Amino acid sequence: MNPRLTALLALAAVSLAGCGIRSTEVPTNFGPAPSRVHCSLSEPDASSQASRGLPVQVFLLCGSQLVAVDRTVRVPDGTADAARRVLVAQVLLDELQATPSAAEKEAGYTTDVRGAMGVTGPRRNDPDETLRLTTAPTSLTSYALAQIVCTFSDSAAAEGDGSVILGGPADTPPRRYECTDEVRARPGSNEPPSTEAGTT
Repeated sequence: MNPRLTALLALAAVSLAGCGIRSTEVPTNFGPAPSRVHCSLSEPDASSQASRGLPVQVFLLCGSQLVAVDRTVRVPDGTADAARRVLVAQVLLDELQATPSAAEKEAGYTTDVRGAMGVTGPRRNDPDETLRLTTAPTSLTSYALAQIVCTFSDSAAAEGDGSVILGGPADTPPRRYECTDEVRARPGSNEPPSTEAGTT
């Protein structure tokens, strides 16, 4: 071997060792550096949250899954239970329809609940806990329906049993929708299971 080449190789090996980098004869390629973790938000301060209103959770989309995000809403005190249920449902719906905050967008959060949807209480012969949307649940995307069902069923808008009774603007009977683990994990391919809610 050429003495000059030998000396250069030795010098290169010493330089690599001095930098703490192990020399290797096999080229390696581990791809680009991993990006920062998505779907992760800094924890809000609970005391400041409480001072701004009622702490709630809404389900947004992130990485094709449903992820609970903490929010605060204002609901007038002293409202009767039936009216309070509708008020809570409307403010939750407003939160779902709102554009995610800058921090939420940066973390990868989106929402599929769009438009200016409203919610009202039960009609005659509906079960007492029925919530009727101004858009028929069957007209919503599976993502939007999953967001609404999981957000409502986990709130004071429902009975707290993991389900919520939803109807649309037409006179079709409402249905009881459930928020399941499968729906939260894959809302695009798993619509919330539902059964006919019956009448009163």
